[in-house]
Amino acid sequence: MNALAHSQILYVQNPIESAALYGRLLDMKPVDQSPGFAMFALGPQGMLGLWKAPDVQPAATPPGGSELCFTLADRAAVDACLARWEQLGARVLQRPTDMDFGYTFTVADLDGHRVRVFAPAAG
Repeated sequence: MNALAHSQILYVQNPIESAALYGRLLDMKPVDQSPGFAMFALGPQGMLGLWKAPDVQPAATPPGGSELCFTLADRAAVDACLARWEQLGARVLQRPTDMDFGYTFTVADLDGHRVRVFAPAAG
């Protein structure tokens, strides 16, 4: 098989409300939206789908935690992103901090999915 995975699907309770939140955070509109599903085109990074959890077939039971991650160029961009997202009502789980992989913060969406933004560590 010569396929590459270019989509991330999050199971959410209300795709319309979740799409509204992600639309504000990402400053974009979904390319497809219905009561049961919404899809964002993230460019070369791939696609982000929001699927109504009770409609997922076969039924899914999350195996553990995960994060949706976005990489930015530098610390200033990370700080600016957090300031904007806080104004939009994002629930902050981790304030900006230095970690082994870079400078980062983490927020949660309406369903508790973690969204991490970071600037890679120099080196």
